[in-house]
Order: sequence, then C-alpha cells, then structure tokens
Amino acid sequence: MSRAASATIHIDALRHNLGVVRRRAPASRVLAVVKADGYGHGLERVAHALEGADGFGVAALADAERLRAAGLSQRIVLLSGFDEPADLPALRRLAVETVVHHDSQLDMLAAERDALPPLRVWLKLDSGMHRLGFAPERAVEVHARLRALPNVDNEIVLMTHFAASDEFASSRTPEQQAAFEHAVDGLPGLRSLANSAAVLGWPATHADWIRPGGALYGLSAVDGKSGVDLGLQPAMTLSTRLVAINRVARGERVGYGGTFACPDDMPIGVAAIGYGDGYPRSAPSGTPVLVNGQRAPIVGRVSMDLLAIDLRALPDARVGDPVVLWGRGLPIEEIAASAGTIGYELACGITRRVRFVED
Repeated sequence: MSRAASATIHIDALRHNLGVVRRRAPASRVLAVVKADGYGHGLERVAHALEGADGFGVAALADAERLRAAGLSQRIVLLSGFDEPADLPALRRLAVETVVHHDSQLDMLAAERDALPPLRVWLKLDSGMHRLGFAPERAVEVHARLRALPNVDNEIVLMTHFAASDEFASSRTPEQQAAFEHAVDGLPGLRSLANSAAVLGWPATHADWIRPGGALYGLSAVDGKSGVDLGLQPAMTLSTRLVAINRVARGERVGYGGTFACPDDMPIGVAAIGYGDGYPRSAPSGTPVLVNGQRAPIVGRVSMDLLAIDLRALPDARVGDPVVLWGRGLPIEEIAASAGTIGYELACGITRRVRFVED
C-alpha cells in the first residue's frame, strides 16, 4: 500500500440519511441528488446504497450514462438541463428527464423533427435565486409552449431552487415559495421546491418532489450546525496514519514558512495526508484531528503530502497510529469552518490517490 490516506464510505449512513429525509417529508417523492460523483463519495456506490429513492438528480449526461450502465432503472433528472441539440437523442436513449430553464433550450426543442418518445421535462422558474430559470411572470407562457411541442411529454414538473433555505430565521425562503406558487397557480403538474435545507427546515415547501443532496451524505448546510446535530450521520470518514513523531525544541519552527513556533520542547506527529489528497491547505494551526480517537491540533502549514500535529496531550501516540481528518467523531463542518469553506467542498475535493473503502 503506497499511501495510508483512505476515505471510508459508510453505506449504512447513506441509508439512514435517506430515511431521515423520508420521515421529514413523508408525502413527497425523493429525487436523490448524486451529482459531483455522489458529492465525492462515488456515484455508483452511492446510487446503489440509495436505491430506495424514487429518482436521481445529476448535473451531467455522463453521470446518467454511468447510472444506467450500473443497472439503475429509477427516474433520472438532468438538473442543469441540456446544452446542445446533440444531447436530446442521448436523453431519449437513456430515458433521462431534463430541466428546461432557458429560451435557447425551447428553441432547440422546437427545432426537433419527428423526435420520439416525448421528453419528460422539469420547468424551472427563477423565484429569487437568479441563477437558472425563467422569470415567474413567464410561467404560463413557457408552460404552454412546452405542452404544444409534440416531442415533449405533457406531464411537466414545475420547480424552483432556494437561495437561503439554510437560514431558518430568514424571510427569503417564504418569499421565494410565495413567488413560485403565485406563478404556477392553476398550472397542471407536480411541484418540486425543497433542497436539503428546506427538507429539514421548511416543511411547507416539501410539495410533490424533494431534492435532497448534502443531507444524504450527512452534510449540513446550516451555519453553526453539523449533520449530526440535524439527526444525520456522516457518510465519509477520511483517515490516515502517523508516519513519524519528532521531538522539536522550544522556539523551533514547523513546516513551510515556519508559521508555527514551538512554545515548548514538544512531540510533533507527521500524518500522511495533505492538499494533494484533498485536505484543505487553508486549514490553520489549531484545526483538530483525531489521533487514536482523541483530539489534537494540527500545526504549521498543510503541505501537499503531509501535515504536522501537536502531540503534547497524547504522550502515548506511536508511529502507525490512526488519524481521522473528518467523519465519525469529528464533524466535517468543523474542519470546513476552520478552513473557511463548507463541508460540501471538502467532500467533493477528495483526490484520486485516496483509497476508497466501504463499510
């Protein structure tokens, strides 16, 4: 084994988290979002673990191809929509549904000739996110245009996306919900509004389809809370081992740039992981890890392959001892906050040289 860094994917946690979102929204169907290689957990692995979902949401046609090749028969929705006319035959071949969010897509659909079977479409409205979607006042017009096309299925799902559903005290989500509901009032079709945070914090938005992403992986989108705080379980534990323990004298500096000066004669552990594995270089001294299940702070700059750990509180630590960077026992949100980012980015940033294992 060339490197000790490994990401353990907890299959039971994925299933537990799916159960949590189902219990939070018992009347809704679940579109499990598995984009970005299952949020860094492995697309096929995650999809098989979440086979109990009613469908899968992806951001790329290549991901839909992988899901079909893996034998998954559930509904698949291309959340970013198609980009060019050549995508349309692929959608039909793979039996993939598509989001429509822009006039250019309407033009491509209108230009198709004798294209069957009809595509199943999710019509996206911009209720306040201002990223993708038609203006709410165009909902009736665009819906009618889609239903008039022979190459589009008449059963159109109406959807929007929330910008601040993780802010439970904010008025923005109810405002977006009201804008969406006003726009689609009287239109036929199922509704889909809720992402992970809305599933957990805004039950009035659950509607017909929920679209949980990060929550399925035990990731929190709520500032100041971990996934565990919300009843979720971490689906990934990133770990490695100590490869050296060195005695460093008081006043000596550790790592590139010497940003940490030893306040005492002290043991410095060296763990075989760094930003080349996906651990954030921006994590400062003081960011915690677990050595043999006990907390210890990292010191100095994270380098490409290694990081240093203050072992003064762990005199029994030895070379070869396990080091957990995040996961069970150490919330990824805590590491992300220390590094100035979010848990989603850390999970998605694991690199190819990290060994993935399942439990």
